[in-house]
Amino acid sequence: MARRTGRRPGNPDTREAILAAARAAFAERGFDAASIRAIATAAGVDPALVHHYFGTKEELFRTAMAMPIDPAQLLPGVLAGGPEGVGGRLVRTFLGVWDSPAGTPAVALLRSAVSNEWMARLVREFLVTQVLRRVLDHLDIDPVELPLRGSLVASQLVGLAMMRYVIRLEPVASADPETLVAAIGPTVQRYLTGDLD
Repeated sequence: MARRTGRRPGNPDTREAILAAARAAFAERGFDAASIRAIATAAGVDPALVHHYFGTKEELFRTAMAMPIDPAQLLPGVLAGGPEGVGGRLVRTFLGVWDSPAGTPAVALLRSAVSNEWMARLVREFLVTQVLRRVLDHLDIDPVELPLRGSLVASQLVGLAMMRYVIRLEPVASADPETLVAAIGPTVQRYLTGDLD
């Protein structure tokens, strides 16, 4: 029996094949270097089918990571007040997501990232390309400083998530979110816009 070639028909397995190829591509090459065309080729489908199922590359990335939130919808509120106070608004928004029902799958992702290098790469790509880059691009920062500033902010936010939601260190685990915003927001602000010397 001759094997059929060409585009795979739209069946229930097609969506999962695209997601598996996307996860592998994002983990191996990162968000920026992974292309829809390469993901489609790995999944054995036409690139138009990837767009049909997932829309944009950002939406494919979020779905592949099973991310329950869309940073593009949340970050305008963080950036709305300008550079002053952006650290506090970022921490407040971060806690708002993690304290909501969306926080449960986020905790699962964080736990997985700690024990699985492949998942760690995906979480790292999500933080850098979908959150930190979007914030840092709106601030007047020397491009040479962007990687360090972004890494420092990530260390603060991921450390907060680990202590509050995974390790559940008291009193951080049960603290009122505004207490944490007041304590951590100024540090995040300094990492974003302050003197790092």
